[in-house]
Amino acid sequence: MAEKSDVNAKWDACLDLSVRRFVYSSLAGAFAGLLLFRTPVTRRASIAFGAGVGIGSAYADCSRIFDGSAAKLVPPKTTSSAPEELQPPNSLSTPSQVC
Repeated sequence: MAEKSDVNAKWDACLDLSVRRFVYSSLAGAFAGLLLFRTPVTRRASIAFGAGVGIGSAYADCSRIFDGSAAKLVPPKTTSSAPEELQPPNSLSTPSQVC
């Protein structure tokens, strides 16, 4: 029974997070639309953009809550031979072999 209550708590947290992010981002988009745009169409677009950002952010965090992944960004692997790869090959860099 502990797993079921844990899943319920995760769903509650996810729903709360989603509603809050949707509302706050929509309000931020509305405020930005009032400050930056003159036409009602662009103001509505800024509200829709804010709502989309809020839903996307909530989706990413909810997937982490459920131990999944919306998109895990992995930093690129760095090697010590990276500067050597940028140098030209030895066969073309010697002046004696150029005709």
